[in-house]
Amino acid sequence: MNRRVPYGIMNFAELIEKNSYFVDKSQYIEKLEKYQNPVFLRPRRFGKSLFCSMLQYYYDLKEASRFHELFGNTWIGNNPTDTHNQYIVLKFDFSVISVSEDIKKTESAFNQICVGRISQLKYAYPNLMYDFPDFSPDTDASTAFSLWLGYLQKSDAPQVYVIIDEYDNFVNQYITSHQDHLYQEVTSGDSFLRTFFKTLKEGRQMGIIANIFITGVLPITIDDLTSSYNIASFLTLDSSFESMLGFTQGEVNALLDMIFDEYQIDPIIRPVIQEIIKTQYNGYHFVDPDGDAIYNSTMLMYFLQDFCDKKKIPKQLTDLNLRTDLSWVKRITSSTENTRDIVSELLQTESIPYDEEYLVSKFNRSQFFDKHYYPISFFYLGMLTKKDQFFLKLPNVNMQKIFAEYFNELYNIDVSTRYAEMMQGFLNNPDLKKLFADYWQLYVGQLPEAVFNRVNENFYRTTFYELCSRYLSTWFTWNLERSYPKGRSDLEFVGKYHEKFAGIRWVIEFKYFSNTEWSRMNTSIEVFTVRDEDTKQILGYKEGLRYEYPQAHIQMFVIYCIGNQGFKVIEVL
Repeated sequence: MNRRVPYGIMNFAELIEKNSYFVDKSQYIEKLEKYQNPVFLRPRRFGKSLFCSMLQYYYDLKEASRFHELFGNTWIGNNPTDTHNQYIVLKFDFSVISVSEDIKKTESAFNQICVGRISQLKYAYPNLMYDFPDFSPDTDASTAFSLWLGYLQKSDAPQVYVIIDEYDNFVNQYITSHQDHLYQEVTSGDSFLRTFFKTLKEGRQMGIIANIFITGVLPITIDDLTSSYNIASFLTLDSSFESMLGFTQGEVNALLDMIFDEYQIDPIIRPVIQEIIKTQYNGYHFVDPDGDAIYNSTMLMYFLQDFCDKKKIPKQLTDLNLRTDLSWVKRITSSTENTRDIVSELLQTESIPYDEEYLVSKFNRSQFFDKHYYPISFFYLGMLTKKDQFFLKLPNVNMQKIFAEYFNELYNIDVSTRYAEMMQGFLNNPDLKKLFADYWQLYVGQLPEAVFNRVNENFYRTTFYELCSRYLSTWFTWNLERSYPKGRSDLEFVGKYHEKFAGIRWVIEFKYFSNTEWSRMNTSIEVFTVRDEDTKQILGYKEGLRYEYPQAHIQMFVIYCIGNQGFKVIEVL
């Protein structure tokens, strides 16, 4: 029986028991033991919860009899530390805490989850806590935690390993809903959350808590709690841990080796699959922009699960769970105009300058909404990643598509009701010139005049791609900025190997002239011909592509966009 692709599995034991593929990150357990109270932040959908679950099963003393079963085929199973299965494990998941406009109700939800979790341990470890009294219904989380720690200390019980997953999840909801006063109330003074973190710190000082591992997305809450919890080791931007979550290229290659072998998939299609997943899900640099890029592990598993099931390229390459809602972007940038500015800038340039001094492991809520911190805020949300020491960039095609969707939403561009005839016509007669002409008429024709002051070839390329991907993803995939020995192509249409346009590869180079530049050229769109340097550039790509895919039907095009005046699509033979 073939192993399963573990998309959506967040429990480590379940993953092992169901014979699922597992990219082994267990070597980081040993590395983490060198740090006190580590805090590690990553964007959503990067495998944080599964990693927390692995830690839970590794340290939990009641799982000692299953150590070989669960970890026998892992690095840490062959190189165990002295601390494996030595602790009582207390694991919290703050994402399940519901929030309310009534802060007392939020506090009640917090208490219910935390007290309930502590109470469950009496039954999880009956030999250690058989006489621990039940909490009264009105006991708050911090009091319950403190009483429990005191009981363990007096009874000479083993130490506790505390795991907090999604530490910032519920308080972030106050930020996105513009309820800053409630966020302030939760994270300042003697709030229930600050008191809880003080109790964590006290437990470490008492020695009853052996260590605390915290994950989340944003650094602002941990900064606002600093005076209550000033014992953390921030590893988010530590190069030694850059690959702890997400997959490296080597890990992906090994995973594909197993999948293609066990599922008996024709190896001739492997280059195509590697091209798609690298374009869509790779590209993250959290620490070293010159190091190996990281894949979004959850997105990759989303793709591979469907691919293994159907032996076909999935129609939808974007997991909708990945998309950060535009409300987050609007909230960070404070105004619609600011949102339009940054979205338009990223569509044009695909990168944005940042001050490396601001890229720190923690900063407070007021900084999070400061204009100078916009790029850093997007970095922590996974929208941007390091390009170099001076610029952040969109990490991959997935995120480029999402920002094009943001643009359409911000400017009320219709991308859903007027394109059926255009797309059906293309399927009947795949003509790029006609397809782009329809895009210019139906899509570009909607753009407000002010937008044309901030367009360029990247803008036209990305919005054209986004529109086509909405309607043609059954038959095509796309590459943006695919690398060749002689440069990077702007856009490529690639017919899926199992659909009607199999074998088709269109390579497109976009060129842009502003209205002013065009007027200086003293020519007209009708008589304009492809420039020699553009011919040389795009034919250089053809050499590399022909070498990789000798059987493909390759066509090369240059698309010239002239301000808001018009365009010309020229095939280069």
